[in-house]
Amino acid sequence: MMIRKLRKKARGFTLVELMIVVAIIGILAALAIYGVKKYLTNAKTGEAKNNLGRLGKDAVSAYERETMDATLAAVDNGSQAVHRLCAGVGTNLVPSAVPPGKKVQPNPATWNTGNATTGWRCLKFSLNDPVYYQYNYTSTNPTSQTTAAFTAAAVGDLDGDSTASDPWMYRGAMVTAGVIRLATTMDEPTANDGPEE
Repeated sequence: MMIRKLRKKARGFTLVELMIVVAIIGILAALAIYGVKKYLTNAKTGEAKNNLGRLGKDAVSAYERETMDATLAAVDNGSQAVHRLCAGVGTNLVPSAVPPGKKVQPNPATWNTGNATTGWRCLKFSLNDPVYYQYNYTSTNPTSQTTAAFTAAAVGDLDGDSTASDPWMYRGAMVTAGVIRLATTMDEPTANDGPEE
């Protein structure tokens, strides 16, 4: 009888119990991996949101700066101060290609392209750290006091599949004559890289 009692106490887990534990651990691991991927994707998209917000504010600030006509005014005559948006950056996208799933250090010389009324130099915008996104800035009718508008965009390839996602975009436009405002929200990509929300 004593031997029987010892065998009952020394009894281990059944195969079914072990399989249930392994299945539970597998489900928890899958949920954790999904959560970590989603967290990393959200952290990476935070870069685009922050930089586009800053770029939009820089565009509005550039518009609000007073610029003077470069021609010499006649004696005792003034020159009219004007407000204007910076003209677009053209082909000077930063970095030059969409980063393929990893951070890329932009060429610092690109931030210096343009002049007082055109491109990155006009915007006074630059990034010193490596980035996941390629940045662009375009404007329409930059000298108009009624129809001037701009778009700042960030395009990324967070999953590294050589297919760029739809861009994040932040827009600004004239609301009344001489008054420019930023959009209340950014346009999010319709086809995001990374896990579905």
